[in-house]
Amino acid sequence: MIAKLRGILDSTGEDFAVVDVGGVGYLVFCGSRTLAALPAVGDPVELAVETHVREDHIHLYGFTTASDREMFRTLTTVQGVGAKVGLAILSALSAEQIAQAIAAGDQTAFKRASGVGPKLAQRLVVELKDKLGAFPLMAPAAVAAIGKGAPRGNNIVDDAVSALVNLGYGRLEAFGAVNRAAAAAGGAAPLNALIKTSLRELGSADGR
Repeated sequence: MIAKLRGILDSTGEDFAVVDVGGVGYLVFCGSRTLAALPAVGDPVELAVETHVREDHIHLYGFTTASDREMFRTLTTVQGVGAKVGLAILSALSAEQIAQAIAAGDQTAFKRASGVGPKLAQRLVVELKDKLGAFPLMAPAAVAAIGKGAPRGNNIVDDAVSALVNLGYGRLEAFGAVNRAAAAAGGAAPLNALIKTSLRELGSADGR
């Protein structure tokens, strides 16, 4: 099984890259975010690779980071998410945004991806929420505050996110700001402080 390729970027296409490794060209399917992050043709390149072996083909899927590859593997454990849809999701959202969307219960975020409708978006959020701990993409304090069966809206993270959404921010960006604020505070910040810190970050990002 191929887990990594390091070589020269030979060429790219709409959904693939060809990596020349010692004179052998490997065709690797990639999402748009990965393709956009690749160096110029002729330059050295390294990709984390997921290999899918089927009776009629062997396909390689490439990612710029191991975290993206791990997220791809996790996404494809959900019924209805094959490799094509998994790449589409990672083209629409970064691995961090996916983790945040799952934690925030933000089904709308997944609908940005080609091939993801309302039912599949709901399935992604429901089935993957318990797997958030596998990703070092979210602060442990924020993950702990989200879940473990607590009713939605009855914890500090949900309350802070709801307050920001009511102020006009998107749920995904609000959740990201609250998550980072919770991490900085070590999970000990009261609700008002968490909201104020998140607002400062959001305000500095968009000039509000």
